[in-house]
Amino acid sequence: MDMNSENLHTISIVVPVFRNEETLVELYSALKKISLTLSYEFRFIFVNDGSDDRSEVILRELAQSDKTILVLTLSRNFGQVAAIFAGLNECEGDATIIMSADLQEPVNLIPKMISAWKEGSEIVIANRTERSDGLFSRATSSFFYSLIRYSNPGLPEGGFDFVLLGRNAVAALKKIKNRNRFLQGDILWLGFETRFIPYEREPRLKGKSQWSFSKKIKYLLDGIFSTSYWPIRMMSLLGFSTAFSGFVYILIIVYMRIMHQTPFNGWAPIMVVMLFLGGVIMIMLGITGEYLWRIYDEVRGRPEYIVKKKISGDEDSNRPD
Repeated sequence: MDMNSENLHTISIVVPVFRNEETLVELYSALKKISLTLSYEFRFIFVNDGSDDRSEVILRELAQSDKTILVLTLSRNFGQVAAIFAGLNECEGDATIIMSADLQEPVNLIPKMISAWKEGSEIVIANRTERSDGLFSRATSSFFYSLIRYSNPGLPEGGFDFVLLGRNAVAALKKIKNRNRFLQGDILWLGFETRFIPYEREPRLKGKSQWSFSKKIKYLLDGIFSTSYWPIRMMSLLGFSTAFSGFVYILIIVYMRIMHQTPFNGWAPIMVVMLFLGGVIMIMLGITGEYLWRIYDEVRGRPEYIVKKKISGDEDSNRPD
C-alpha cells in the first residue's frame, strides 16, 4: 500500500439508514467535523434502506448542502447488510469505513482507525467490549455471539459494526456473492492483516433500535449456516450416535427376551424412544431445510438490492441500478 504523503487519499464512509430521522443530522455534523481535521478527501454515502419516516427528506437536504454526500434510496427495506453492499458498490476510494447511523459508535475513533490502516492493516475493526443497552438486549446479543463464535472463532466476543476496509479488502469482499451473508464472518474470512480497536458502545439517546429479535435470529442463522459446515457435521454425528444407541438397545431387548425377562412394563419406554427419535429427525430436517432454503435463494438469482434513486448534490437520478 503506497502511503506517500504527496498523494491525497480518498476515504468513503458508508452508513446504512433505516428509520434514523432523529440521528442523521447530528451524525453528519460529527462526521464532517472529524473529516475537516484530517488531510484526506472524504465521501459520505448514506443508503436509505426503505425508511418510512423523514430519513429520505433529511438526507436529500444534507446532499443538497454538501456535494461530498451521495444518497442511495433503495426501493424497499432489503436489510442492513444489503444496504451496506449497495454503498460499497459506489466506493472508489483508497479506504472505506462502515458504521451505523444510531450514534452509538464513537466517531472520534476514525482517526485512530485511519492511522492503523496507514501503518499497514488492510482491515481495522472497532470491536465492542461493553454495551450500554438494556439487560435483555445485552443478554440476547451475548448468547447469539457465543453461538456464532463456534462457526467463527476469530470473531470478537461483542461482534462489530464499525470497520475500516482498505481498497483490496473492499474488492475481495465484493467478490463474495452470497445473498444470506454474515458480513462480520466474511470480513474476517478474507485473511488480510487485521487490527482490533476495542471500545465501549455508547447508549442510545435518540431513536429506537430497529434491530428486532427476529432480525437477530436471522443474523444468528446466517452466521452459523453461511460460514461453517459444523451443523451438518453435528447432525451426522447425532444421527450416527442415535442409530448406534438404537442398535445397542435392540441387542439388550433380544438378550432380555432370550433370558425370559421383560425389558419394560407398558408403553412408556416405547413412547420415550419414539419421541426421542422423532425429535432428532425433526432437528435434522430443520437444519437440512435451512441449507436448502439458502441454496434455493441463491439459484433464484434475484438482485440483493434495488436502487430506486440516487441523490448527489444538486443531481437527482431516478433510475434503478
